[in-house]
Amino acid sequence: MVGLLATGAGIFGSLIGSFLNVVIFRVPAGRSIVAPPSACGGCSAPIRPWDNIPVLSWLLLRGRCRDCQIAISPRYPLVELGTAVFFAVIALRFGSAMTDPSLLVGTVVTVLGYLYLGAISVALALIDIDTRKLPNAIVLPSYPVAAVLLATAALLASEPGRIATALIGATCLFGIYLLLALIYPGGMGYGDVKLAGVLGLYLGWLGWEAFAVGAFAAFLLGGVFSLILVALRRANLKSGIPFGPWMIGGAWVGILGGEQLASEYLSLFGVG
Repeated sequence: MVGLLATGAGIFGSLIGSFLNVVIFRVPAGRSIVAPPSACGGCSAPIRPWDNIPVLSWLLLRGRCRDCQIAISPRYPLVELGTAVFFAVIALRFGSAMTDPSLLVGTVVTVLGYLYLGAISVALALIDIDTRKLPNAIVLPSYPVAAVLLATAALLASEPGRIATALIGATCLFGIYLLLALIYPGGMGYGDVKLAGVLGLYLGWLGWEAFAVGAFAAFLLGGVFSLILVALRRANLKSGIPFGPWMIGGAWVGILGGEQLASEYLSLFGVG
């Protein structure tokens, strides 16, 4: 059952990845994500439906436009494939409870909630890398979407306490990033602050182990990356980096393995 769910989630993820390519390109430019239809950036020829199959179409076209033969960036199929794998991993992480019929509906809602986070994670990380911005058009709607999905999942699972921990997690992480932005405006943007609240919702819903690991991992990953850039002389200690991808990466470390990592860390001190 879980394997079937992961396979279905992977196929669905490849389709979502194709759509995310449009989101990543158009949202920062302030363009509609639904119109006009996708077209070649070189000759403006509309993309035919059979040339828009995730990953496969790019391979069959050998990475070139059917009409003008301009090269199509390999990033497009990589986003589609990466989203497919990401969705399958999320389904495996949260789908195990589907073996219990009484938890089926709640588990489906939980999976949908974290798949939504997975989708915006891909889009926001790449947009931040490209533009150093985290668009409000993606971040702000995520608050009500996440709140509804996570609250519904908690109630269906008869665990209303998760709603409280999610709200506390969102408030705490938002507050931490807001304080950092006020203390050091050049090092933390308000886009990061707004994203922190969304990530705090998801981490808090899972519990304090996931929250602690996810919050800490963001700074650890970002710090290590910065030191690597300095060592390679690609940056100096005053250089800024897009922090959104590391916030997102850290959050997923907490989501996928926070409880286990926290347990192993505490066991080093004979706790737990």
